[in-house]
Amino acid sequence: MARWAGWLATGTLAEARQQMALVARAQTLLEVQKRGQPRAKRQNVTAEIRACPIRLTYASNVRRTGDVVRITRMVWLLEISLLSTKLDPWLLLTDWEVVTAAQALRIFQMYRQRWGVEDCFKFTKDCLGWEEVQLLDLAGIRMLVALAWVAAGFLYQLGVTLQWESVYLLARLGGWEPRPNRPPGKLTLSRGLRRLLSMLTTNAFLQAYYRDHGPFPPDLAAFLHGWRPETEL
Repeated sequence: MARWAGWLATGTLAEARQQMALVARAQTLLEVQKRGQPRAKRQNVTAEIRACPIRLTYASNVRRTGDVVRITRMVWLLEISLLSTKLDPWLLLTDWEVVTAAQALRIFQMYRQRWGVEDCFKFTKDCLGWEEVQLLDLAGIRMLVALAWVAAGFLYQLGVTLQWESVYLLARLGGWEPRPNRPPGKLTLSRGLRRLLSMLTTNAFLQAYYRDHGPFPPDLAAFLHGWRPETEL
């Protein structure tokens, strides 16, 4: 159980960090670049968790009508350092008590889960460019979003495996060659999604042109080898 010297009456975040005590150590699997490694990879890393209680004062009703009331409450400041990396420590605030190792690990695990969700959202947003997606119909958008989430589920180990046909297809579209112990990564699956998006966007644009203007110009029709718009992909 951690112990603290006492409360700071007023002070900065840096001063509060000086009051922290080591509460727990944990092994976790993260994509990080350790010292001496040329690039980041998914590997085990040791996390040290320090914590201390602080009193936080804030004003209520800042964005609402009514009198502003200053409130002071106790919260817990956590610092999580990933050893053997150059990453800055994570600083977290929680109103859950952090005195024991089990309590510290609970907060760490909760944040790790949230971090995984945020990474998934960022991945899907980066893959689905709005300028291209807005040319698709609703069915095309639904299919693309579903495939993006499948890829994210594989990358962030949310129960999706390479045995899923859609993951395998995206990997092959991205240029991945099946090799033992060499699963496709983020760049490969992103490339596969982008190529699929380009194909769907091109198909949607050509369908709109054919609908509004009729047959393609002869030179373009020859290049497309007699392509005709389809009602379904």
